[in-house]
Amino acid sequence: MSLTDAQWARIEPLLPDRRPRRRGRWRDHRQVIDAIAWKFQTGSQWVHLPAEYGSWKGVYTRLRNWAIDGTWDRVFTALLAQADADGELDWVVAVDSPVVRVHQHGAGARKKGASADERADHAIGRSRGGLTTKVHLAADIRCRPLCFVLTPGQAASSSVNASRSCDRISASDP
Repeated sequence: MSLTDAQWARIEPLLPDRRPRRRGRWRDHRQVIDAIAWKFQTGSQWVHLPAEYGSWKGVYTRLRNWAIDGTWDRVFTALLAQADADGELDWVVAVDSPVVRVHQHGAGARKKGASADERADHAIGRSRGGLTTKVHLAADIRCRPLCFVLTPGQAASSSVNASRSCDRISASDP
């Protein structure tokens, strides 16, 4: 999968400068985004990333760094605002909250003397089915995601969580 020129023209100005603070220049952002899209479209493991996209470690590191520093949130919010301004969004919203099983090693090993409670920002909960996470996803009428919130799996799928998901929907310029 490769971004079209029109898609790239919308995304490029929202991305960070290609000159990081240390250790030279980053690989081309467009190639990295194409690699990330390929990985999630195919469901393949990172190590099986085709050589044309470069090092899988570099692509994964950029994906992770952009998630940590809020780049993906800024890009998503800006694209949502552009789509709303262009009249491409229909504000009929559906919210669903499926439960996802956490891999047996997903919470990490317990440390000697450490509490068995999981950190709140991990959104991993313990229920009868084991370790689980609940994904509260709001999507428009064309099934395009508008926002999502992760909560521990034992959290109720109530209107409180659904409204909290909808509170995060923002179509204003960042």
